[in-house]
Amino acid sequence: MNQNQTVESIKAYFKGVKAEWGKVSWPERKQVAAETMSVIFIVFVFTVAIYIMDLLFKFVLGFIK
Repeated sequence: MNQNQTVESIKAYFKGVKAEWGKVSWPERKQVAAETMSVIFIVFVFTVAIYIMDLLFKFVLGFIK
């Protein structure tokens, strides 16, 4: 493959990307905000749960030493 073919391949690739970009259906701002808040809440809940389990294991394993 020579340099000219490479350049043409790159151009064709980006033309395809541009064509597909227009077909994307973007979610509404409200939906993105709601889903982001859901993810943050779930991460917070799991973080607290893991922290509590860590404290519990430390307490139980403290009796073994």
